[in-house]
Amino acid sequence: MRLTVRWAVLFFSLLAMGFSTARKVLAEPLPLKRAVELALSHGTAGTDTDEQRAFASYREARNQYIPQMVVGSGLGKSWGFPLSLEGSAPSILNVNSQSAIYNPALQEFIRGAKSDWRASMFQTKDQREQVIQDTVLAYAELNHWEQTLSHLQQEQADSAKMETVVNQRVDAGVDSAAMKNQARLVVARTRLRAAEAHGSIDILRNRLAQLTGLPADKIETMADSIAALPDVKQEDDLAGKAAQSSPIVLQAENHALAESFRAKGEHRSLLPSIDFAAQYALLAKYNNYDEFYNSFQRHNATVGVSIRFPFFNFSQRARAQAADATALHAKADAKAAKDRVSDQTLKMQRSVEQLGAAQEVASLEYQIAQSNLEALNVRVDAGTANLHDMDDARTQANERYHALQSADFELQRAKIGLLRTTGDLESWVGISK
Repeated sequence: MRLTVRWAVLFFSLLAMGFSTARKVLAEPLPLKRAVELALSHGTAGTDTDEQRAFASYREARNQYIPQMVVGSGLGKSWGFPLSLEGSAPSILNVNSQSAIYNPALQEFIRGAKSDWRASMFQTKDQREQVIQDTVLAYAELNHWEQTLSHLQQEQADSAKMETVVNQRVDAGVDSAAMKNQARLVVARTRLRAAEAHGSIDILRNRLAQLTGLPADKIETMADSIAALPDVKQEDDLAGKAAQSSPIVLQAENHALAESFRAKGEHRSLLPSIDFAAQYALLAKYNNYDEFYNSFQRHNATVGVSIRFPFFNFSQRARAQAADATALHAKADAKAAKDRVSDQTLKMQRSVEQLGAAQEVASLEYQIAQSNLEALNVRVDAGTANLHDMDDARTQANERYHALQSADFELQRAKIGLLRTTGDLESWVGISK
């Protein structure tokens, strides 16, 4: 029975390695740059709708200087004096045209709409950078787990062999029964890590499939497609750089500028304005015009300007004061966004330094553990150390390896986030802006 169990463990370990190898054969090698390009084409299709809406609002305000023409008719029978139909004289054909000539308020509203359009462009840029960051992080983490899984498969094979040897030694009376449980514990821990790796790989492949539109079972990362991340110098003013280039800050600043223009426009609504107006009407005789007017002609036209002097408008003054408060609030929000981005960037910059130190510690601990393992190999061959010492050293080396892998990825994640805040992520991936 014990022999059957030992062979079953080895069989399933080899079977898992076979499945992993077959999956790699079926998977599609996907470089990081290609994954980002697919994610941008697949995931940003609807992100520019706000930009389109803002641009349309800007055109709506600007086009008020272009004459608008409305063609219609006010057909109707008159009994007695020809009364108006919805404010216009009854007519067979009626053409109206109107446009702004001089409107100080409209000029400010146009500037405000243009600033809102710019703000929406920065919002689109921020959404684009978010898609890039999500894709890069998912790709890097998937690559991390794929490399970890390859190492875990070797660990599973080693731990299964060690369990077999320990069981034989226990049966022979060389080792105590407690050593059997210790060997099983090592196998169980390795199996737990392998299950975690498989689960993470499936989740990350599914995430990349959602981002890129590719089938999840055909995604395979390429480690050499991930460029080396640039070193972070703590003396560099990355916080200031991020505050100047962050799309979030630029969006907030342009929105505040738009609110300022709108408030100015509300104030300038109290100034005189001049509009162009023209009207043509083709009148009918059955509307009794010839009975009530000394001179009647069917074709009539009026061209002129409409001048308004809205000096006494207390409602508009209150509206302008409310717009001033809104502009001040938007300005405060822009400053808060700038401070927030600056603080976050500085924290990430300092975090990179700490994670770099932690990665160095993990690397040195792994090197020491590997040196101890190699030394024990020599001692076992010389007969001055036993297999349990060797197994303990191998377990410690594996623990240090996983700690190093985790430290490497955390440092990589922090550097990628810092590239996003400083606006350098696209150039690092190799995507044109």
